[in-house]
Amino acid sequence: MNESQPSKVFLFDDSDPAMQQAYEKARANFRYFWREVAWERRRIIPALDLACVKVGFCDGEGARNDGNPHVEQMWLSDVDFDGKTVTGTLLNAPNWLTSVKEGDFARRPLDEISDWMYALSGEVFGAYTVNLMRSRMGQQERQEHDDAWGLNFGDPVKVRVAPESNSGGGILKRWFGKREEVSEEHPMSVAMAESLKVQLAENPSMLTQTDDRGWTFLHQEALAGSVPTVKIFVEAGADVHAKTDHGMTAMQLAQSLGWKNVIAVLARK
Repeated sequence: MNESQPSKVFLFDDSDPAMQQAYEKARANFRYFWREVAWERRRIIPALDLACVKVGFCDGEGARNDGNPHVEQMWLSDVDFDGKTVTGTLLNAPNWLTSVKEGDFARRPLDEISDWMYALSGEVFGAYTVNLMRSRMGQQERQEHDDAWGLNFGDPVKVRVAPESNSGGGILKRWFGKREEVSEEHPMSVAMAESLKVQLAENPSMLTQTDDRGWTFLHQEALAGSVPTVKIFVEAGADVHAKTDHGMTAMQLAQSLGWKNVIAVLARK
């Protein structure tokens, strides 16, 4: 948020059916958040203004008796995902909780996140719960909210998942309550395919190279949902049965986010 603006607390009924639906949509479309974060890590010059995930925190059952809500929804930055668990650093200072503080490390299963958003050139994508709350605000309150963040959230009844394509490859938007039409491929995935072939020819060790978590490049590409690069690694002989240090194959990583086209490529081996 803009540091010159005061932080404002927005309260809502967690059992509200519309809010529960927003949670479900955020979880179902988390793969598009992760796709963007995965490619951001490869950019020489960062493009994202922010990338964060919202989760609920509490002080424990029966800990609150002061009239404040039992659960406080807050944002995590420095987000990572391993196919099972979302981790990050608490971006907010709690308003009433005492068991956590800003800067704390947090870990949650994917099915416990409540929202996600990223911003590119000031434009916000995701933010399902945020836009639901914005849709219930008056125009002035909504403007104050957006000014506090210093970002353009757009129309509160339309949740954008990714920027519009300039290549005619489809509408990259999520329309709240309607069937989504989202590009199957990130532009960077398509753009780097040919150069990857050259790299592999010059350095075949890339097929088996692992990071400090035991992840191969194929593992990373599968979780990011990149069909062109996954296909290149598979055709070059990458081991599709190799497991990360936490025991997941490329197939399992792709399945964790529902990347159907990646799953189809891996299933051929």
